[in-house]
Amino acid sequence: MRRPTLLALLVPASLLSACIVEAPGGSSPNERRQAVVAQVPPLSVRNGANLEDKVELVGATVNPGRVSPGDATRVTAYFKVLKPLEEDYMVFVHVEDAEGRMERLNVDHKPAGGLYPTTQWKAGETVKDEFAFQLPAGTPARQLNIWLGFWDPKTDARLELKNPDAVRNDGRSRVLLVQVPVEQQ
Repeated sequence: MRRPTLLALLVPASLLSACIVEAPGGSSPNERRQAVVAQVPPLSVRNGANLEDKVELVGATVNPGRVSPGDATRVTAYFKVLKPLEEDYMVFVHVEDAEGRMERLNVDHKPAGGLYPTTQWKAGETVKDEFAFQLPAGTPARQLNIWLGFWDPKTDARLELKNPDAVRNDGRSRVLLVQVPVEQQ
C-alpha cells in the first residue's frame, strides 16, 4: 500500500472539467460566493478514498509542509461529490502524534466554513474545504497523522469507507490524509 507523500502530484484527467465550489469570503452567509475553476490546483497529497459512493476525498494541500509547534498549519481538502447527500455531515479531523506521545487534537467542523452544507452539494462538484490547527508549543511529537472523514452529528454515524484496501485507514472509516513531520524545537 502506498503512503501519501508531500510531493506535488498530477491531477487525474477526470477532474479537469470538475467545478470547484469555494468557501466564501465575507462575514454573512448571504455573501456566499461560488467560484468555478477549470481544474483542481496541484495537490500536495492525493488520496482517492470513497466514502459510501457519495464523496471521494481527492486530496489536500498542507501549508506549511512541516509543522512547527506554536504555529498554525493550514489544510485544504478537496471532495468530489459522487451522489447527493441526504444529511448535513460534519468533517471530522483528528490530529495525532504518529508515536502516541500527545493527546489528539480534534478539528471537527462544518464543511466549507459552514456556508455550504452537504445537503446542498451537487454530483460532479468538487468542494474545497479549509481548516487549520495549532500544535501546542513543547509538543514531543516528531510526526503527526492527520485523519479525516465525515460523520452525522445527529446519529454519530460515519460515512463508511468503501475502498479500504486502496487508502490508508484505521478500519473505522478514518482516512489517513497525510503524515506531516514536526519541526524539533
